Parts: sequence; C-alpha cells; structure tokens
Amino acid sequence: MNTTVLDHGHAHDTARASTAPGRGTGGPASKRIVVGYGFWIFLLSDIIMFSAFFAAYAVLAPATADGPSARQIFEPTSVAAETACLLLSSFTCGMASVAASQRSQKWTQLALLVTGSLGFIFLLLEAREFGGLVSRGDGPTRSAFLSAFFTLVGCHGLHVTAGLLWLGTMMAQIYAKGFRRDIQHRYFCFTLFWHALDIVWVAIFGLVYLVGLNL
Repeated sequence: MNTTVLDHGHAHDTARASTAPGRGTGGPASKRIVVGYGFWIFLLSDIIMFSAFFAAYAVLAPATADGPSARQIFEPTSVAAETACLLLSSFTCGMASVAASQRSQKWTQLALLVTGSLGFIFLLLEAREFGGLVSRGDGPTRSAFLSAFFTLVGCHGLHVTAGLLWLGTMMAQIYAKGFRRDIQHRYFCFTLFWHALDIVWVAIFGLVYLVGLNL
C-alpha cells in the first residue's frame, strides 16, 4: 500500500516537473537561433584576433626606424573614399535584407550587387594604397610601424575579399533556389559578417588613420 502511494506521488511530481517553465517546455531552439548564436561566437573570436592586432599596432606605431611616420604616408582623401564605400555598402546590405524579408528577388539582387561593387571599389583603393607604399620602398619590412600597419589593414582587406566571395555565392543561391529557409540562414550569417567588417573598419579609421594624421 505504501509502495503504491509512493509510486503515485513520484509520478505526480514527475508530471508536475515536466510542465514547469524552463523544464523541457518549448523544445529546442530554432535552427536560425542556433546558427546565429554559433556565428556570433565565430565573430567574437575574430574580434579578439583584431584586438590583438590593434594592441600590437598601438605599441609599434612609434617604431618607425627613421622611416616615414603615419602622417607622412596616409592620404586623407583616399582613406575618406574607402570609408565612404564601406559604410555605404553596409547600408545597401541592410536594404538587401529588407528586400529579402519581402522575398523580392529583383531588389535583393540589385542591393547585393551594389554592396559588392562598393566592397570591390574599397579593395581597389586599398590595393592602390599598399602598392604606392611598396613602390616607394615603404613596405611592411621597412619598420615595425609599417609591419603592424600592413598586418592590421591587410587582414581586414582579406576579410573583405572573403566577404565578396561569400556575397557572390549568396546571390547565386538566392537566384537559383529563392528564399528557402536554409538560404535565409546563410544570408543572415553573411549580413552579420559584413556588418562586423564595417565595425572593424570604423575602428581602423579612427585609431589608425585619424590618430596617425593628427600625431
């Protein structure tokens, strides 16, 4: 008899616990949340890497080894053009997200095309800047300052290049497969990546170029 009562009470407690908030109700998180959360972890690890590069640059910026300083090599006009291109690309990427939410193939593709074009122009301006420095003998081996500068800015440029390749892939997938749920998950990750690159560039613009021009 006591055993029956205990079993009944245990079953009642188990049923009550299973219906309590936070105890298995609602099921697992959606794939969009899981993918987004995992990609945020990747982005945070990337931010940590860039933070190390920023710290190295801050320490090595004065170490010019009798070579040119930041003020002597930075071109304000070119830097402003690079910054404008990347910030505008962030805006058009946001417009592409709005168009994608409305499942508009035409406007999504157009906004992504403009985003990619602005990113490509950014890379051309950066390549011209690097090429000009190397042709004058101010390459990354000239001084610790230039090594840190080329590493930090060049690493960001490589990320933009990867972002452009990803953007082209997304345009092809959206064109071929439409706005399927898995395509939307991938596009969501791409937008996170692209906007993160813009944030990093704002930090580079402020801490490297603006500070360097005013030293």
